[in-house]
Amino acid sequence: MRHEQRRKRRVFLDNHEETADPMSGLANLFDVAMVFAVAFMVALVSFLQIPGMLQNKDYTVITNPGKPDMEIIVKEGEEIKHYEATDETGAGQGELLGKAYRLPDGRVVYVPAEKEKEE
Repeated sequence: MRHEQRRKRRVFLDNHEETADPMSGLANLFDVAMVFAVAFMVALVSFLQIPGMLQNKDYTVITNPGKPDMEIIVKEGEEIKHYEATDETGAGQGELLGKAYRLPDGRVVYVPAEKEKEE
Protein backbone atom coordinates (compact mmCIF):
# COMPACT_ATOMS: atom_id res chain seq x y z
CA MET A 1 0.00 0.00 0.00
CA ARG A 2 2.86 2.33 0.68
CA HIS A 3 4.08 1.85 -2.83
CA GLU A 4 0.71 3.08 -4.22
CA GLN A 5 0.75 6.22 -2.02
CA ARG A 6 4.23 7.13 -3.29
CA ARG A 7 3.09 6.64 -6.86
CA LYS A 8 0.04 8.92 -6.30
CA ARG A 9 2.26 11.60 -4.80
CA ARG A 10 4.55 11.51 -7.82
CA VAL A 11 1.61 11.78 -10.19
CA PHE A 12 0.21 14.73 -8.22
CA LEU A 13 3.54 16.54 -8.19
CA ASP A 14 4.06 15.97 -11.91
CA ASN A 15 0.63 17.42 -12.73
CA HIS A 16 1.21 20.33 -10.36
CA GLU A 17 4.40 21.34 -12.20
CA GLU A 18 2.54 21.61 -15.53
CA THR A 19 -0.06 24.04 -14.15
CA ALA A 20 2.31 26.08 -11.97
CA ASP A 21 1.84 29.40 -13.84
CA PRO A 22 -1.80 30.15 -14.71
CA MET A 23 -0.85 33.64 -16.05
CA SER A 24 1.48 32.41 -18.81
CA GLY A 25 -1.33 32.57 -21.38
CA LEU A 26 -2.00 36.21 -20.49
CA ALA A 27 1.59 37.13 -21.35
CA ASN A 28 1.10 35.73 -24.85
CA LEU A 29 -2.07 37.79 -25.28
CA PHE A 30 -0.17 40.92 -24.23
CA ASP A 31 2.49 40.21 -26.86
CA VAL A 32 -0.14 39.79 -29.56
CA ALA A 33 -1.83 43.05 -28.51
CA MET A 34 1.48 44.95 -28.69
CA VAL A 35 2.23 43.64 -32.19
CA PHE A 36 -1.27 44.59 -33.32
CA ALA A 37 -0.93 48.11 -31.83
CA VAL A 38 2.41 48.73 -33.59
CA ALA A 39 1.02 47.47 -36.90
CA PHE A 40 -2.00 49.76 -36.52
CA MET A 41 0.23 52.78 -35.83
CA VAL A 42 2.40 52.06 -38.89
CA ALA A 43 -0.70 51.73 -41.09
CA LEU A 44 -2.13 54.99 -39.72
CA VAL A 45 1.11 56.92 -40.31
CA SER A 46 1.39 55.67 -43.89
CA PHE A 47 -2.31 56.39 -44.60
CA LEU A 48 -2.09 59.99 -43.33
CA GLN A 49 1.12 60.62 -45.30
CA ILE A 50 2.85 61.92 -42.17
CA PRO A 51 6.42 61.14 -43.35
CA GLY A 52 6.09 63.89 -45.95
CA MET A 53 4.95 66.33 -43.30
CA LEU A 54 8.04 65.60 -41.19
CA GLN A 55 10.46 66.70 -43.91
CA ASN A 56 12.03 70.18 -43.87
CA LYS A 57 10.65 70.92 -47.34
CA ASP A 58 7.44 72.81 -48.12
CA TYR A 59 4.70 70.31 -48.88
CA THR A 60 1.20 70.41 -50.43
CA VAL A 61 -1.32 67.56 -50.49
CA ILE A 62 -4.56 67.79 -52.51
CA THR A 63 -7.14 65.05 -51.95
CA ASN A 64 -10.15 64.52 -54.23
CA PRO A 65 -9.27 67.41 -56.58
CA GLY A 66 -12.24 69.11 -58.21
CA LYS A 67 -14.82 67.29 -56.09
CA PRO A 68 -17.08 68.73 -53.37
CA ASP A 69 -15.09 67.02 -50.60
CA MET A 70 -11.71 68.29 -51.82
CA GLU A 71 -9.11 69.04 -49.14
CA ILE A 72 -5.80 70.87 -49.40
CA ILE A 73 -3.04 70.58 -46.78
CA VAL A 74 -0.16 73.04 -47.12
CA LYS A 75 3.04 72.90 -45.08
CA GLU A 76 5.26 75.97 -45.26
CA GLY A 77 8.19 75.86 -42.87
CA GLU A 78 6.81 74.94 -39.44
CA GLU A 79 3.23 76.02 -40.25
CA ILE A 80 0.61 73.54 -41.52
CA LYS A 81 -2.70 74.82 -42.94
CA HIS A 82 -5.76 72.75 -43.80
CA TYR A 83 -8.37 73.92 -46.30
CA GLU A 84 -11.68 72.26 -47.17
CA ALA A 85 -13.81 72.95 -50.24
CA THR A 86 -17.28 74.40 -49.75
CA ASP A 87 -20.24 74.92 -52.06
CA GLU A 88 -20.12 78.68 -51.54
CA THR A 89 -18.68 80.97 -54.19
CA GLY A 90 -15.85 83.09 -52.91
CA ALA A 91 -15.80 86.84 -53.34
CA GLY A 92 -13.31 89.54 -52.51
CA GLN A 93 -9.93 90.65 -53.58
CA GLY A 94 -6.97 88.46 -54.28
CA GLU A 95 -4.26 87.62 -56.72
CA LEU A 96 -3.82 84.80 -59.20
CA LEU A 97 -1.41 82.25 -57.74
CA GLY A 98 -1.32 79.87 -60.65
CA LYS A 99 -3.26 77.20 -62.49
CA ALA A 100 -3.87 73.52 -61.82
CA TYR A 101 -4.11 70.96 -64.62
CA ARG A 102 -5.42 67.40 -64.40
CA LEU A 103 -3.33 64.95 -66.43
CA PRO A 104 -4.88 61.96 -68.26
CA ASP A 105 -3.57 59.60 -65.56
CA GLY A 106 -5.46 61.54 -62.84
CA ARG A 107 -2.54 63.48 -61.35
CA VAL A 108 -2.90 67.22 -60.79
CA VAL A 109 -0.06 69.57 -61.70
CA TYR A 110 0.12 73.09 -60.22
CA VAL A 111 1.83 75.78 -62.31
CA PRO A 112 2.59 78.98 -60.37
CA ALA A 113 1.66 82.25 -62.05
CA GLU A 114 4.52 84.43 -63.21
CA LYS A 115 4.93 87.49 -61.04
CA GLU A 116 4.99 90.83 -62.83
CA LYS A 117 8.26 92.67 -62.46
CA GLU A 118 7.95 96.05 -60.84
CA GLU A 119 9.84 98.73 -62.77
